[in-house]
Amino acid sequence: MKRLSLLLVILLAVLSVRAGDKEAKETMRRATQYMMDVASYKGGFVWSYLPDFSRQWGELEAWRTMVWLQSPSTPDVGQVLLDAYHATGDEYYYESACKVARCIIHGQHPSGGWNYMFDYESEETTKKWYATIGRQAWRLEEFQHYYGNATFDDEATTHCAEFLLRIYLEKKAPEFYAPLQKAIQFFLDSQYANGSWPQRYPLMYDHPFRGKADYSSFITINDDVMPSNIEFLTRCYTSLGMNELKEPILRAMHCMRDLQQPLPLAGWGDQYFVDNQKPAHARSYEPRAVNTGTTVGMIHQMIHFYKQTGDKSFLKGIPRAIQFLESEKLPAEWVSQLGRRPLGDGDIFMPRFIDPDTRKPMYVHRKGSNVVNGQYYTDSIPAATIAHYSSFMTTNPTMLRKALEEAEALDPKQLKQQSPLRKATTSGPQEYYYRPSAGMGRRMPMPNVDTIISSLDGEGRWITVFHQISNPYKPIPADMATDSDDRQYAQTMVGDEYDTSPYSNTDVKGISTRTYIWNMVALINSLRHQ
Repeated sequence: MKRLSLLLVILLAVLSVRAGDKEAKETMRRATQYMMDVASYKGGFVWSYLPDFSRQWGELEAWRTMVWLQSPSTPDVGQVLLDAYHATGDEYYYESACKVARCIIHGQHPSGGWNYMFDYESEETTKKWYATIGRQAWRLEEFQHYYGNATFDDEATTHCAEFLLRIYLEKKAPEFYAPLQKAIQFFLDSQYANGSWPQRYPLMYDHPFRGKADYSSFITINDDVMPSNIEFLTRCYTSLGMNELKEPILRAMHCMRDLQQPLPLAGWGDQYFVDNQKPAHARSYEPRAVNTGTTVGMIHQMIHFYKQTGDKSFLKGIPRAIQFLESEKLPAEWVSQLGRRPLGDGDIFMPRFIDPDTRKPMYVHRKGSNVVNGQYYTDSIPAATIAHYSSFMTTNPTMLRKALEEAEALDPKQLKQQSPLRKATTSGPQEYYYRPSAGMGRRMPMPNVDTIISSLDGEGRWITVFHQISNPYKPIPADMATDSDDRQYAQTMVGDEYDTSPYSNTDVKGISTRTYIWNMVALINSLRHQ
């Protein structure tokens, strides 16, 4: 009897799991059909949509015929679709991923890269968008000028190229090979002789801004341009057998190492002048500086490069970098005075930007109310800095030293033997399993699977509160085009009614690509872990 009872319990558990799997798969399919058939535009996505599609947004408000390529959008959906294909074996997801890939290929620039977005209607429509919505996004200066080329910023090109690589490897479909090769060539064509990359390519110099040179051709680390490019080329090296990529990869790694500045400011900047490899400016609120936050990231990057290569030269500059960070420590009492989060045990509080000439901190402020009468500026006053781009950073020098010590304890010979760069290889389909924290903005708690299933509505939608919305576009009156000393918007995410920059909102609900991705990841994981 006991044995029979035990078998019955096991049988009920198996049936319960299978029922749960069935519900999860049905939910995934219905939600995906809605996103592909209703929300998408020819296989492309933006970030969020009102339920009636009267308005939609990428990083800024978009038109219905536009496709966004910055995360979380089109290439991210493609990755999740392939994850769903691997988790279920349902060819529908592969076919849907192919539709997304064809959309991305449609938006590929002739040079081989991608812009932040494209418009299916025409390039003229894109130019009109830049001249209106983009032009009036006060804090998003990268959208205030239409270059007509491609960008590495926000990994727009990298994410598209990574998805093409993965979908090509899935079944080696010939239609994806040529666009993938074109993308790889874009990375090689745009690389400078010293191993670095510009923010945008083909090179353009036609947008000097507020008396400063166009920064889009400068060597760029900001937003992981160089690390992400290296990672993509490494994936191609280890999956396509492209031995010719090893030299560009190593050249880029060595360049990043060599961009570290000498003591006393032995850190890294976000951008560099091409001719002398000294820190350079970018947007108005990104002054020419050594950046403490970027320096922390580069310390971890140098450790990663050492683990990939066994080359100890990547570790040599780290002690100097930590010494630099410690030298910029601000008084602990400033944390509460400036409204910052309490420091953790061992954390230090630092200014983000250090002037490479004077060695003094620079704090970023703004005045005015919109793009025509407002301006950003830096000074030595740490109070009332801008809200959308912090003038401060925290780090933990003890933890940085511990990470360095752990890396130094590794055997360099073994690292070289295990290096992914030791020999070019070829591979079959690549597993990805999308990580929503990468490129998804603020961290969100992983949703409960039962809640996900029950919250899908009758149309196949997850209706959710939007993270951000924006003011509708309307032209700025000519009489406002005078510099203003207004401080009302000094610490807000958006300026006056003419500013099209996004701002936080908790009232508007609709269809979120971010939510679709996040919920699909949870459902896929529930299937994988059964």
